[in-house]
Amino acid sequence: MGSIYPYSTAGGKRYFVVYRKPDRSQTTKRGFATKREAQLFLASTEVRIASGQWIDAGSAKVAVGTLGREWLASQTHLKPSSRHVLEVAWRVHVEPVWGRRAVGEIRHSEVQDWVAELSSRKSATVVLRAYGVLAGVVDRAVKDRRLESNPVRGVHLPRKQSKPRHYLSHRQVRLLAREARGHGTLVLLLAYTGLRWGEAVALRVGAVDLDRRRLLVSANAVNVAGRIVAGTPKGHVSRSVPIPAFLVDDMRRLCGGRPTEALVFGTGGAFLPTPTHGDGWFAGARTRARRADPTIPSNLAIHDLRHTAASLAISAGANVKAVQRMLGHASAAMTLDTYADLFDDDLDAVAAALDQAKRASDVVNLLSEPPEEELPDGADPHDSGLFEL
Repeated sequence: MGSIYPYSTAGGKRYFVVYRKPDRSQTTKRGFATKREAQLFLASTEVRIASGQWIDAGSAKVAVGTLGREWLASQTHLKPSSRHVLEVAWRVHVEPVWGRRAVGEIRHSEVQDWVAELSSRKSATVVLRAYGVLAGVVDRAVKDRRLESNPVRGVHLPRKQSKPRHYLSHRQVRLLAREARGHGTLVLLLAYTGLRWGEAVALRVGAVDLDRRRLLVSANAVNVAGRIVAGTPKGHVSRSVPIPAFLVDDMRRLCGGRPTEALVFGTGGAFLPTPTHGDGWFAGARTRARRADPTIPSNLAIHDLRHTAASLAISAGANVKAVQRMLGHASAAMTLDTYADLFDDDLDAVAAALDQAKRASDVVNLLSEPPEEELPDGADPHDSGLFEL
C-alpha cells in the first residue's frame, strides 16, 4: 500500500504519493492539486502493478541507440547473412535518425514522415528493412514494459514489387551451358535441380550419390560483407534432390579423384564466388548465348536458373509436392504462390473440363427426359385444366 502526504508550495497546498514499484524499490509522484486526485492515481497505479500492466515512466527515457544495440545483439537465431543486412539497415538508416531519441518520445506521425522521406530516396526493400529494424527495437521496449504500445506499428508502408522471373526452355539452357564453357555443368545443375547458388557451390563430393542420383543439400555458402560464409540451407532444413540421368557422367568427372570433403565446384578447397552480373563469367555466357538466341532475356540472372528448374519440372508433369521438396520450400502452398504463373495452362484445362462436363450433362438430361404427350385435336395447350393432377 502507498501513502499520500501534503506539502506546501508557492501556489498553495499540494499532495505527493509514495508507493513501491514491482521491484520493491520506493518512488514518489508529486504535484497533485487535491487529495482525491492523489488517491485516484495511487489506486490506479496499484491496480496496474498488481495486473502486470504498470509502466515505469523513467524506463521510457532510455535512448533508442542503446535499445537498438541490445536488440541486434539478441538476434543470434539469424544466419550471418540475415544479421548483416539488419546491421547495415540499423547503421545507415535507423541509428542516425533515431539513435539519440528516448524511446518514449517517438511519435507515430514522426515515423510516418520518416518512412515517406526514405521512400522518396530508396527502394521499397530498403525502406521495409529499415522500418522493420526500428519496429523490432520498439517491440522489445514494449515487452520490457517500457511502453504501453508501439507507436512505430501501423504506418503506411511502400509495397514491394516482385522482380520479373525468367524461364528458359531446354534448348536455351543447353545453349547457355555450352557458352558457359568451364561452368557448363554448374549451369545445367542449377537449371535442372533448382539448387540455390549458395547450395550448389557449398556442395561437397560426399553429398553426391551418383548411384542413386541424389544430392544431399545440407550447406549453403553466402557472401557476408565480402567474405563467403558457410551455413545451413534456407530454413535450416537439409533435403535430398534428384539428379537427372543425363547429368551423372558430368558430375562423375567433377567428383572423380577428389576426397569426400572437397567441394564439387571450383578448386575443391575454396568456395566459388558469385559471378558479377555485369562482367562475370555468367554475363559472358548470357551475351554469347543471346547471339544465337536473342529471345534469351538480356537481364537473365543466375537465380533465374532456379525458376527455370521449377518451370521445366512442372511442364514435365511433376506434381507440386515433388517440386516443393526439390526446391526446399516450406510448403506446397508456398510453391503454388511463388509459381502461380506457371499454372495458367491448368486454368485453361479447368475451363475445358467444366465445358466438357456441362455438355455431357446436357446429353444425359436430354436422353432421360420423358417424351412430350400429344394433345387431343383442338385442345388449347394453355388451358390449365389439361395439367391438373
